[in-house]
Amino acid sequence: MKEDKAFVKEITPQSEDFSRWYIDAIKKADLMDYTPVRGCIVFKPDGFELWERIQEAMNKRFKETGHRNAYFPMLIPESFFQKEKEHIEGFNPELPWVTEAGGEPLEEKLALRPTSETIIGHMYSQWIQSYRDLPVLINQWANVFRWEKRTMPFLRTSEFLWQEGHTAHATEEEARQETMQMLEIYREVVEQELAIPVWKGQKTPSERFAGAVDTYSIEAMMKDGKAVQAGTSHYLGDKFARGFEIKFLDRDNQFKYVHTTSWGTSTRLIGSMIMVHGDDRGLVLPPRMAPTQVIMIPVGPMKLREKVMEAFDPLFDQIKAAGVRVRADLREETPGWKFNEWEMRGVPLRLELGPRDVENGQVILARRDTGEKVTVSLDGIGQTVVQLLEEIQQNMFQKALAFRDENSYLGIDTLEQLSAHIAKNESEKKTSGWVLAGWCGDDACESKIKEETRFTSRNIPFEPPVQKKACICCGKESQHSVWFGRAY
Repeated sequence: MKEDKAFVKEITPQSEDFSRWYIDAIKKADLMDYTPVRGCIVFKPDGFELWERIQEAMNKRFKETGHRNAYFPMLIPESFFQKEKEHIEGFNPELPWVTEAGGEPLEEKLALRPTSETIIGHMYSQWIQSYRDLPVLINQWANVFRWEKRTMPFLRTSEFLWQEGHTAHATEEEARQETMQMLEIYREVVEQELAIPVWKGQKTPSERFAGAVDTYSIEAMMKDGKAVQAGTSHYLGDKFARGFEIKFLDRDNQFKYVHTTSWGTSTRLIGSMIMVHGDDRGLVLPPRMAPTQVIMIPVGPMKLREKVMEAFDPLFDQIKAAGVRVRADLREETPGWKFNEWEMRGVPLRLELGPRDVENGQVILARRDTGEKVTVSLDGIGQTVVQLLEEIQQNMFQKALAFRDENSYLGIDTLEQLSAHIAKNESEKKTSGWVLAGWCGDDACESKIKEETRFTSRNIPFEPPVQKKACICCGKESQHSVWFGRAY
């Protein structure tokens, strides 16, 4: 079957312009569209279904660990932000404000939420009175606003969708356990469902969430070598509790402040999944996430199509009964055109059925991840498809892991070496990847690395592949081994 070369060329090659490739890929796959509002997009059905798959995976784990979903107002009074100065300072440049309603100026400005710590803190102060009220384990699925100057669909938009968990605990120990538990849930979902390998670790103080005591993250490498912060979990101590007077009477009849956490992931996971797995033909979606896991396409001469269609419907039903998300493309376009379109949309598995296949009791299955075609028996086709989809899922994770490891550099020990490494790769139009470097803990050294290389600290991994002995910047004894790289 000849492929439609013109169709393939509609997507810019990754090596030519990765950002352009990304925009082409998500537009051609019909995941989103732009709107008249700067930095805001429409999630089209396939794009939103990717978010629904992420929601399902997250919700299952949240509820297994005792969390419940709730919803809080989008509009937040300005005075709430003033109760936690460090928090407002961290978000102030990005805040859109509502200053009038019904043609009248408001007595108090209302912010469109950039995150909900303040409004939730206020409500928790009303709800929590005694140790019997703790812990409070609430998650919210919502939209938030950060008026970004530079935007990229799914990755960074002025309005985006996310989940934000907010919990309150009697002790620091409980709150810290919660913080790490949620970070591990994020790792599990992103690695197992989205097939994206990540590094778990702690953020440096300069990268810490505004108002947090400690911030932890999972970091993922895209195919252009840049990093995406794929999820964060924050231990907030009692800072927000003091700001919002969230107190409880403990077992000894003493008033104490609660210890709080917050944690979140967003629709940037969709963009990350596309950037990690996609290729020059378009999307490559992990089977567990794909809206359509199998696309069935009849092939062969039209005069023999009736014979093919007699076998087509029972085959469709068999695969669907196995729990597979399957669709049939019965449009009048040529099979070659259909092949290209569904490859571009990232469907993990294509099933081709022609007259000869019907005679031989077989079908052809084409894998999106490798391009490999296999001929399999119609007998037990449902189970065959399920097994193959799981193989694809695992292969995609291993492929992404190999790419990350190939582009992670462990032997760069000075700022001069890092600058030379970046210059060499830029001259050869290659990715500079990430560098594991020693850091003395001085903010000045971290700032100098950023100024001279545009590499920022991603996180201090809990389990670094090696322990670096000297600071990459000043040469003093290293306090931490840190991943550095360029980031979205």
